[in-house]
Amino acid sequence: MNITLIRNATLWLEYGGLTWLVDPALSAQGINPPISNSPNPQPNPLVPLPLPSEHWSSPDAVLVTHLHLDHWDPAGQQTLRSGRLGGHVPLFCQPGDEEKIDQSGFSNLTAIDAPVIHEGVTIIRTSGRHGTGKIGQAMGQVSGFVLKADGEPTLYIAGDTIWCDDVIQVLDKEHPDITVVNAGGARFNEGDPIIMTPSDVVNVCRYAPNTQVIAVHMEAINHCLTRRVDLAEALNKENLSAQVHIPADGETLSF
Repeated sequence: MNITLIRNATLWLEYGGLTWLVDPALSAQGINPPISNSPNPQPNPLVPLPLPSEHWSSPDAVLVTHLHLDHWDPAGQQTLRSGRLGGHVPLFCQPGDEEKIDQSGFSNLTAIDAPVIHEGVTIIRTSGRHGTGKIGQAMGQVSGFVLKADGEPTLYIAGDTIWCDDVIQVLDKEHPDITVVNAGGARFNEGDPIIMTPSDVVNVCRYAPNTQVIAVHMEAINHCLTRRVDLAEALNKENLSAQVHIPADGETLSF
């Protein structure tokens, strides 16, 4: 398995003999407004793509965890429509998102409720909590995915979630070899964080010491306050640095 962090939560995955694009958000730097009612009011994305967007235009399949702009944006959609498979690229999403994705020009959709098998790769949708209280409710339903295939590590892409019972249940049931967490500590001016913070990542590591963690979703969106160096320092204090990979944009990890 090879996994490349493109930027934020957008991943390029080589898994089970296929290439996968996860959460295709490929806007040019600064083209979108800041997320409102949040710290650091700068236009998004904060950083450029490591390579031109067309470099990722032709995956064999696409996974979309949810439809927030930093996971599914018009630039990502246009890039996919211009690729080898165009709007017919196999795309997997959570129930309830099909209509909007179809309206964006994608016809080969599967909304995952029960596990599905795509060309030898089992895809299991997982749930999460995109924050707490009223903010968490307002953020709506989010999902993650577990991938399994012969000869490959079990991969858990947790998606936009905090540390919660939903994550614990996946770790208990699936025993992933690799766990990707969105660790930017995103938050608004009021309320608790809506994705994982350094303490949440520590909880993942302590609870599942046999999973290798990949921490992403940092330094690209204005309401994400955790920097890579902040996470690295927190992990070092807990003697967990060896368990967690913190890739740079464009960096590929092999397992």
